[in-house]
Amino acid sequence: MNTIFPEELSEGWLIIYINDIIVFSETWENHLTRLERVLQKIVQVNMKFSLKKCHFAYSELNTLGHVVSGLSLGIDKNKVAAVLLKPMPQTKKEMQSFLGFSGYYRQHIKDFAKIAKSLYKLCEQQTVYKIADKRVKAYEELKNSLTNSPFLLIPDWKLPFKLYIDACGEGLGAALHQTQIINDKPVEGPICFISRQIKPTEAIYGASQMECLCLVWALEKLHYYLDGTVFDVITDCNAVKSLLNMKTPNRHMLRWQIAIQEYRGNITIVHKSGNIHKNADGLSRWALAYTPENLAWVPQKGHHIEGICVTDIGTEFFNQAKESYEIDKNFHILSQLLMKYCKDPSL
Repeated sequence: MNTIFPEELSEGWLIIYINDIIVFSETWENHLTRLERVLQKIVQVNMKFSLKKCHFAYSELNTLGHVVSGLSLGIDKNKVAAVLLKPMPQTKKEMQSFLGFSGYYRQHIKDFAKIAKSLYKLCEQQTVYKIADKRVKAYEELKNSLTNSPFLLIPDWKLPFKLYIDACGEGLGAALHQTQIINDKPVEGPICFISRQIKPTEAIYGASQMECLCLVWALEKLHYYLDGTVFDVITDCNAVKSLLNMKTPNRHMLRWQIAIQEYRGNITIVHKSGNIHKNADGLSRWALAYTPENLAWVPQKGHHIEGICVTDIGTEFFNQAKESYEIDKNFHILSQLLMKYCKDPSL
C-alpha cells in the first residue's frame, strides 16, 4: 500500500494502516481534490474496496480504538466498554492482557505509571500472584481512568505550549497542554500525558534532583512537539527554575543542564506552589457508566422485558431526510465524484 501512495504519504495528508486508508484535509475543496487523487490511483492499480466499509466526508472518525476529529483525539468508548464489566484479573496472563490494553491508551491517562506500578509488579516472574486491596484499588482506578479520560487536543503549531511536570518517589509525570479557541472561547486542554516509574538508581535522588530529572526526561520524550516552539514549563519546585543558569551544578545537574541548552530562548520556567499546581481540564469528559443508556449494557439474569411499545414514525420523516439530500450541494458534489470511480450499481 505504501508503494502505491508515496507522494500522498510524503505530503502528510494520507495515513495507511495495513489495509485501511485515511484521507484528511482542512477544507472541503482540498478534501475533494485529495480524495479524487486517491480514487484515481485505486483505479489504476485495479484495487477494490467494499463500499459498505468506506466512510466519506466525516468530521469525526472512529479508527484504531480512537475517536479522531479536527479538534481532538479521544478513546473510542465502545472499545473500553467491555473493560468495565471485568472483575479483577485472577491470573498473571489476564493481568498482562489488561495492562497491554490499558497501556495502548496511556497518553490519555494522567500518572499511568504511578497507578499501574503495583499491577506491573504483580506480573513479575518471581512474584506470587496475590490479590490485595491496594492492587484492587489500582485496577479500579485504571479502569476509571480509561472510561473517564479527557479528549486530547490536536496540537496547533502556531500557538505556544504548556508543559506541566511533577515527580515523586514512585514516578515521573508530565502533561503537555495548549490553549486553543474552541467555540469562540479560549480553552486549555491536554495534548498528551506521559509517565514512567522511578529506576532503582534514581530512588536516592533528592526532591530537587527528581524534579530536574523529570524536566529533562519530559523534554526528551516530547521533543517532537517542543523542538523549535515557544513553551512554558510549570513546576512546583524552585530548583527547576535555576537549572538553566546554575553556576556550580553537581555532575547530574551539569549533564541535565547541557541536555536542555537547545531549548534556551524558547523555554520559560514558571513556579507554582503545590496547592495550585494542577492540570486544567479544558475539555469536557465523558463517563461510560454501566447503565441502560450505555450502548454496551446487557440486561443481567432477572431483568425481564415488561412491555414493548411500537411507534410508526410515518413517511414525513423520511421525506424530510430525502429533501435535505436534494438541497445539500456538498452531498451532490461528493456523490458525483464517487460515481465517477465506483462501479457499484447501488450507489
